[in-house]
Amino acid sequence: PKITKDGVSVAKVIKLKDKFQNIGAQFIKAVASKTADVAGDGTTTATILAQSLIKKSNKCVVAGASPTDLKRGMEIAVESVIDEIKKNSKPVQDEQEIAQVATVSANGDSEIGEKIANAMKQVGKEGVITVEDSKNFNFEVEVVKGMRFDRGYISSYFVTNREKMITEFDNPYILLLDRKLSTLPPILSLLEEVARSGSPLVIIADDVESDALTGLIFNNIKGLLKVAAVKAPGFGDRKKEMLDDIAALTGGEMISEQLGIKLDNVTLSMLGKAKRIVITKDHTTIVNDKGNPDIESCVSSRCQQIRQALKDTSSEYEKEKLQERLAKLQTGVAVLKVGGATEVEQKERKDRVEDALHATKAAIEEGIVPGGGVTLFYTANVLDSIKCENDDQRAGVNIVKEVLETPIRQIVQNAGGKPEVVVNELRNKNDCEIGFDARAMQYTNMIKAGIIDPTKVVRTALQDAFSIASLTITTSAIVVENNDDENNNSGPRGAAGMGGHMGGRMGGMDF
Repeated sequence: PKITKDGVSVAKVIKLKDKFQNIGAQFIKAVASKTADVAGDGTTTATILAQSLIKKSNKCVVAGASPTDLKRGMEIAVESVIDEIKKNSKPVQDEQEIAQVATVSANGDSEIGEKIANAMKQVGKEGVITVEDSKNFNFEVEVVKGMRFDRGYISSYFVTNREKMITEFDNPYILLLDRKLSTLPPILSLLEEVARSGSPLVIIADDVESDALTGLIFNNIKGLLKVAAVKAPGFGDRKKEMLDDIAALTGGEMISEQLGIKLDNVTLSMLGKAKRIVITKDHTTIVNDKGNPDIESCVSSRCQQIRQALKDTSSEYEKEKLQERLAKLQTGVAVLKVGGATEVEQKERKDRVEDALHATKAAIEEGIVPGGGVTLFYTANVLDSIKCENDDQRAGVNIVKEVLETPIRQIVQNAGGKPEVVVNELRNKNDCEIGFDARAMQYTNMIKAGIIDPTKVVRTALQDAFSIASLTITTSAIVVENNDDENNNSGPRGAAGMGGHMGGRMGGMDF
């Protein structure tokens, strides 16, 4: 079983039997997923905003309003609100505010907030932080050797975790190539040796294409070799330098024909090794243990070379890139190790830690605003002065104004309070930082109480909700797939013809 309060996790498992109703559910799921991808949090807010926008706008369309003008009015309103949100946003000032953002996103778990703030203090606000399962009950922060670069998996067929669309390997070998890999025969013996070892393999190269990519994907799918391919970071000479940085961090060698190393001659001892690698569609994170004297020596030597290059160059651009590389090698990676009494508890807590981490990064990126639905509630006031071309556009603006109250009304209702009473009281107070603390059931200054939201989360939730609502009100028809014919068949089509093709490849690795 999975226990969670995460909006997108709940949305992902919802599937309705009625095909037409299910399309509506998929729309809302798309809102939650997109908001989670961009901001890392705010999925529940985006969901209730979308539901309310769709419901109110469709009522207007049924009453005879022009969908185009209605959409335009809503668009004008959303743009004005977002501008106002950005104007009122404040940068994250200190460790305490980082902890507060993380605590709110983690459903009030202050320990999670403190650990994330501690991790950021150790590796910096721009540092790399990953989340792992702990082998005990504790929740710990550990800073290890590691780096992250902006390249993801070449193909989604390498993904090991379909829910999060990431590739995760423990104790993988790493093959570093400064060239394209188009065929596999030159490294066939190496691949078989890796397969026998039982360890995964990550290939970081200029590119992996054609027969090489096809062969790796096939053997990965068949379970003959756990493998993933990633394009090397950087361009030109800088790409080779960054491959050398990774080689120092992993204790491997960069395989380059310019250095007289041919692919046919590569052995297992020339590959790098990592404690853990996490690959998304956009970036790769390499984590290694502290305390390995050989790797410590290699990294130290590599850092010294970069420092010397900094002294020798007069180019500001080169200095900036060299400093980035030095920071990646020196700072390391903060690992949040999440434990729990049971596997279910650990998984639920890990989800909250990941949400809180994403929200914290969003806060650092765009700043913070008062939380608890207060920001959307008060920014609705800017819509009173908006000029519209016609009544239908004005109706669109009014819809957005009403919908901006939805989050705070829902929060109060969930806490057992009376939404109408709270909303009227806040209107009378008319202070953009005063809100309703649902836990204490009292009015308070949200910033001082530590009830804050990342600006990016609030902005993204509203934008994504409007995006899907505008699509639904301008849609005239829905086409669904008819599965009646398939249900009448005794078995899936084409199944009989697959056995012979696959059977010949089961005996060993097919490259």
